[in-house]
Amino acid sequence: MTLRVAFPLLGGAIWTGGHSYMLNLFRVLTSTASERVRPIMMVAAGTPAETFAAFVGVKGLEIIEIPARLANRRRARAQAILLGRDRALERWLGSQRIDGVFEATDFIGCRNRIPALVWMPDFQHRHLPAMFERRRLWGRELLYQLQTRAGRTIMLSSEASRRECEHFYPASRGRTVVVRFCVPARPPGGTADVGRRYDLPPDFLYLPNQFWKHKNHAVILDALRLLREAGTPVHVVASGNPSDVRDPHYFPALQRRIAALDLGDSWRFCGMIPYEDVLELMRASVAVINPSLVEGWSTTVEEAKSLGVPLVLSDLAVHREQAVHDALFFDPHSAQSAAAALTDALARFATRPRGAARAVDPGVPERLRAFGAAFCDAVELAVERAAAARSPLAATRPVPPP
Repeated sequence: MTLRVAFPLLGGAIWTGGHSYMLNLFRVLTSTASERVRPIMMVAAGTPAETFAAFVGVKGLEIIEIPARLANRRRARAQAILLGRDRALERWLGSQRIDGVFEATDFIGCRNRIPALVWMPDFQHRHLPAMFERRRLWGRELLYQLQTRAGRTIMLSSEASRRECEHFYPASRGRTVVVRFCVPARPPGGTADVGRRYDLPPDFLYLPNQFWKHKNHAVILDALRLLREAGTPVHVVASGNPSDVRDPHYFPALQRRIAALDLGDSWRFCGMIPYEDVLELMRASVAVINPSLVEGWSTTVEEAKSLGVPLVLSDLAVHREQAVHDALFFDPHSAQSAAAALTDALARFATRPRGAARAVDPGVPERLRAFGAAFCDAVELAVERAAAARSPLAATRPVPPP
């Protein structure tokens, strides 16, 4: 039986990682697991077409419009919290023959009859509460508490995240599953001239993260200052969205810091560039950097792995789990440690083939199949558990193991 699973439209200009995750997941499901799960993307009435244009071309993805009468998510969340269900949404989902819902940044109620699989990307609000204004912090915490206490099957992207989830939210224990995502290795495009187009030095390290506080760009800036003062300049190129919705003053403050450190050409910011250029800059770089303070399973790391690009990473448990080859690690709170890792990367990796000559990871196809299969397993488990909970025999029937 093929399960029809409804997905919200995640990500966009504010959270490009969510957009990339969903686009990649849909492609994997439709190409490797179409007989098990059929993805249905829900788009609210009136959503600008350009917001979901990239999804229209995914063969096998069905896109449906949520009626305007159901689009008021504030009202719907209030009903879900106070009454345990949004009956109007539930009826509409039933009319669309939906078997399950992928829940991430929303909550449809603990008594909703449509089974839900919850994805918790990370727990940065628990690790770094000072980076959130109080309203956002408590809103996210309330969501996670509701989801874990409602008996949901919780999907995490790493074993490190599973441990954190079960530590922070004991109600999730025995109900968590790990689904590690993978990204395909796209063929080379304009690699030969990408450096010329962006006026870059021959040897550079690339940092393609969004400019959010927890991405920790500052430690790399301080490392570059130390290297410049020591007479061993290293070139780092950055790109990404300069907006952090939690703190609109963050990027301007970072720019002032860059000017004060007088980094010269050691730091180059290319702005928000096309995704194809991100991949080409990865291929052209000596290595890709991710200095993040918190991750659930880094898209940046996964992209670099697929393309065969070495990595320079903050020493997080999830990074150790994710990057098992060609990776150097540093203390994310130490500019000296980061500086040593940057120079070590140049010494180790600068002579390797770059651009179109890089050999992509041959294990990518198998990892993509494993990603699709693990996601389908998680959906089927969520549906099975929900059916067991509704059964009159639920009180005497053991809960299916994760």
